Amino acid sequence: MHVPDGFIDAPTSAVTGVVAATAVAVSLRGARRELDERTAPLAGLVAAFIFAVQMLNFPVAAGTSGHLLGGALAAILVGPFTGVLCVSVVLLMQGVLFADGGLTALGVNITNMAIVTTVVAYAVFRLLVKVLPRGRRSITVASFAAALLSVPAAALAFTLMYAVGGTTDVSLGKVATAMVGVHVLIGLGEATITALTVGAVVAVRPDLVYGARDLRQRLRLRVNGELVDAPAAEPAPVAARSPRKVWAVGLVTSLVLAGFVSFYASANPDGLEKVAADHGIDKKAEDHAAADSPLADYGVKDVTDARLSGGLAGVIGVGVTVVAGSAVFWAVRRRRTGHPADVSPASTSGA
Repeated sequence: MHVPDGFIDAPTSAVTGVVAATAVAVSLRGARRELDERTAPLAGLVAAFIFAVQMLNFPVAAGTSGHLLGGALAAILVGPFTGVLCVSVVLLMQGVLFADGGLTALGVNITNMAIVTTVVAYAVFRLLVKVLPRGRRSITVASFAAALLSVPAAALAFTLMYAVGGTTDVSLGKVATAMVGVHVLIGLGEATITALTVGAVVAVRPDLVYGARDLRQRLRLRVNGELVDAPAAEPAPVAARSPRKVWAVGLVTSLVLAGFVSFYASANPDGLEKVAADHGIDKKAEDHAAADSPLADYGVKDVTDARLSGGLAGVIGVGVTVVAGSAVFWAVRRRRTGHPADVSPASTSGA
């Protein structure tokens, strides 16, 4: 789904750039309400994990592969506003350092992969959580459905952008059918990865999952024959609830996925690349401005061993993304301190 330069014309790219910049600005403000002293460092980790898993292309059909987009996963783990920022950080790192996704198309990619996926996924997730029985299993089921629907939604968004500003003359019906069709299959992989990841974190630390914050139920006591809410328990000391173990496990997992497992990822073109090649959407594709980057195409320049080159690039990418993401989210968290809109995650449960 990483759109290269040249697929969408300059005016449409400029408009999506404005849309993306506005959404990021709104998300920076909204993330102040979602982040606290425990979740701020985890948001940087979520960005790094998404970067790592996006390197793991999986086969979905003959000659086609797909990879995680990550909007649903980020929104459920750290909140929709923070989720937009997580995926945006990943896309920026990929475009600037790895020549993945055009720089003039950055607004297109943020709109498709960060905004559309996050908004659609979180809306579906919240709706399902409200109607499904209360429990951890429902969180996992809702995560699966939300992630599944978010991917074809992003494919449809690209189709609409192509209808407005596509640089080649290809039937819109063909583009829509091919894009949505293949991305429904990719959505199944996205849904599986998202549900497994969310389920794993909910199983060990549900208090760290933004989408599971409603799971904690108030204890009720019977007084004079009537059930009344028990007084709220004092929160555990920060040290006792430290997310350091989760952070460490997540970082190690990301490094292993990007540095080792990525070597075994499918080499087939992803959904957009395949559709573009089959239908001629890529006729006016332009060379990437960062094509000479030392890390272009997820390899380290002058390292001849393919496995070592790709592994080093993946490790560097995870490291740079977690540092950049953590810096952004700590800055947002610091801005929250003393802000009038400062509220706890629990108090935004109706958001």
